[in-house]
Formats: sequence, C-alpha cells, structure tokens
Amino acid sequence: MPKGGYSLPGYNSFPIIFLNVSAGKVYERKNQSTQVKTETLNMSATKLKAKGIFFDLDGTIVDSQEAYLEAARTAFRAMVQEPPQIKAALEIPRRLEQKQSISDIVKCDVQKFLDVYLKTYYYISMAKTKPILNVSTALENLSKKAKLALITMRSVPKKAVKVELEHFGIAKYFTHIITALDTHKPKPSPEALIKCVKALDVQMCDCIIVGDSVNDIKAGKAAGAKTVAVLSGLFSYKELAKENPDLILNNVTRLPEFME
Repeated sequence: MPKGGYSLPGYNSFPIIFLNVSAGKVYERKNQSTQVKTETLNMSATKLKAKGIFFDLDGTIVDSQEAYLEAARTAFRAMVQEPPQIKAALEIPRRLEQKQSISDIVKCDVQKFLDVYLKTYYYISMAKTKPILNVSTALENLSKKAKLALITMRSVPKKAVKVELEHFGIAKYFTHIITALDTHKPKPSPEALIKCVKALDVQMCDCIIVGDSVNDIKAGKAAGAKTVAVLSGLFSYKELAKENPDLILNNVTRLPEFME
C-alpha cells in the first residue's frame, strides 16, 4: 500500500441532489435522462464565510470516471481477467476509499492488481480526467473570498498534481497543495487539513473543506472545519448526508452562491 493509503474518489450515477443542511433547503435533480424536479423548503439559506477553503481533487475538482475505468481495464487485463461491468469497476475506488476489501471483484492477487491499477491511474490521470464543467470560474470567484488549497490522497509528488492543474488552467488559484506523500495518515485523519491551516496562516474554524467522499467530511469534522460535500464523485447523497455536512451541493460550481 502506498504511503498515505488509497483514496480515489471519482464519479457516481446516483440521482443528483442539492441540500443546504443548515438552512433546510432541498433541491433534487434526477438522472439526466429524467425530468428535473425541484423542492424548496420555506427556510432562509445560510451563507458560509471562510478565510481558507480546502478542496479534494478527484470527483471534486476533476471528473475521474474515465481514468478509473481505464485503470480497471488495464489491471484486469494484466491479471488475465475479463474487466467487470462499469458499476463494479467504479466500486473499486469506492472500496479503496473506505479501506474495504475488493476480493469479491478482483479474483486474483489483490496486491498485484492494485500495483497495476494505481500505477495506471496515476499515469493516465491528466489525459483521462477532465475538470468539472465551469470549475475554473467557480475557483476564480472563490479565490477572491479566501485562500484556496488542494488536498489529494493520490500518492504522487505535488509537482505532478500542479502540472495537471496547469494543464487545466486552474493551478493559479491554489496557494498550497498537499498529497498523500506529505502526510503520515490519510483522510479521515485531519493531518492534511492541519498542515494546510499552517501553510495558509489561517484558523481552522475559519476554513471549509470541500469533497465528494465521506472521508472528506469526516476529516473536516475531526479538524473542526466547516464541511461541504459534492455529488460529483463516488458517494451518494444518502451516504454523504449521514455525515451531516454543512452543505451538500451538486458540484463545486455552486459553492460561490453560498459564500459571503
């Protein structure tokens, strides 16, 4: 297992829901093939204020679905196995995120499979991931309100992440980057957030963490930061809501609407 463990959030096909937990406002949007449905509860929205905002990468800033699928196909072929269906392939990073077994999906030497899977994922990430639609505009707006940092549990040098962000034209918005190589304990440990607070010279109570996974929310709560979950990754609304984040959004581009 690489230093910092495996944390590979990415994409889901569940119904997309927007929820302001604090304010009690709920918007629900079904899958793209169905009609949009919106429900608003009669309560005023709460605005968030922050001096620092920490973002997860995969599934939050970038859509990683194609990278996950390609990594799975490559690893299964290397193990001389037939690649599984899309749902099962996307279950792999979900399980790794939660440190759960994948032996029922990968019926071979799991460690050898993971060696190929992760090496492939990191190698193709820049080519196969793509920025969330309109994320650059959102980051530009947010950078005017707070210092922005990126926290990813990819076990790669931060230089590699910076190159990917530069490729997408969004590196300029981040003042600090932390990867799994910079921490001893991965999320849900608050270690990475604590390092970001020191680097940005802000107080944890003045910070927000934005991520697509339950571990992002758990890390934020453990650190004492505000938490925003997004549904552009692997985890469902139900799973994220269980962690009681301050906000749940369709994706990160909605965040500027809820910032003071």
